Amino acid sequence: MDIVIGTSALIAVIVNEPERDKIVEITTGNVLIGPGSIPWEIGNAFSAMFKQSRLTLEEAQKGLLIFDSIPLRYCKPNFVNVLEISKQNNMYAYDAYLLDCAVKHNAPLLTLDRKN
Repeated sequence: MDIVIGTSALIAVIVNEPERDKIVEITTGNVLIGPGSIPWEIGNAFSAMFKQSRLTLEEAQKGLLIFDSIPLRYCKPNFVNVLEISKQNNMYAYDAYLLDCAVKHNAPLLTLDRKN
């Protein structure tokens, strides 16, 4: 089965957050798909964690090795559709990339993001 995975779920696995084991259980044996923006989002998440003193540079570098070991197939977004999703749902394009990918592949979305 294909599963569209969000950056928040990947970060939870990489930095060993409490949700890690459940995410690994859900995704094992499945094909993980995500938008091509994920590597940049990982970098952004790490930089935010630096600012919060939640992550050291050494931990981030180890995290990049873990990220590189996760088999992930990238999905090119349909930017017209992404903008429509973004506008209709009052959300950032980064979130709409995930929804576009999930619709395109008729796949469930695994994310730890919560709507505020």
